[in-house]
Amino acid sequence: MFSSIIDQTAGLTAQSAIFCTLTSAVLGFVAAFLYRLNNPRASKNLMVTLVVLPILVQSVIMLVNGSVGAGLAVMGAFNLVRFRSAPGTSRELCYVFLAMGIGLATGMGFIGFAVIITLATGLILALLGFTPAFGIVRTAKLLRVLIPEDVDYITCFKEVFAEYTTRCRLIMSKTVSMGTLYELRYELVLKNADREKEFLDKIRVINGNLTVSCSILTDNHEEM
Repeated sequence: MFSSIIDQTAGLTAQSAIFCTLTSAVLGFVAAFLYRLNNPRASKNLMVTLVVLPILVQSVIMLVNGSVGAGLAVMGAFNLVRFRSAPGTSRELCYVFLAMGIGLATGMGFIGFAVIITLATGLILALLGFTPAFGIVRTAKLLRVLIPEDVDYITCFKEVFAEYTTRCRLIMSKTVSMGTLYELRYELVLKNADREKEFLDKIRVINGNLTVSCSILTDNHEEM
């Protein structure tokens, strides 16, 4: 089951190369599907990468005649070409490593091993994704609210925040308009993103229909 389909004496044949490539593509689709299943805000660019990356890694390993060390050295040469991209999360990095592992296994001809690591890793990620302690962290929001100076901003929104948010903290307060208004900034996480309008309407009732804005917190990211 864990033996290579590439005959070391005869070398790489067209049939084995095509079969390995098709396997890489199928397992790449599986990795992309698992990523999409476990991430509601999945990036389409990363999904394409997860499908194509196993084929590319497999091709490099085959070109260097199955030498993993030489293949990794060739892949490392691509670091000379730098490009800008949005920073990813540690969970997304795990899927990238899965795609590379698939390519390494199929490039060496170990099809059975490639299938097993894909299914095993996918099962573990799926189980962790449905476990509350390891679930996807909801995106933090930045709430900006203007209130009249005679409103107690410490307690006025407590009931609304308790109803609609799982986490909330005041990160800034300052006076504006010659001291007649307070501008408040909160970092919060909504319990249900579909109720954001309802949440903002409740805030508007309290602050007298002054300006309210809610945006994604730009520095919200996960690190290793």
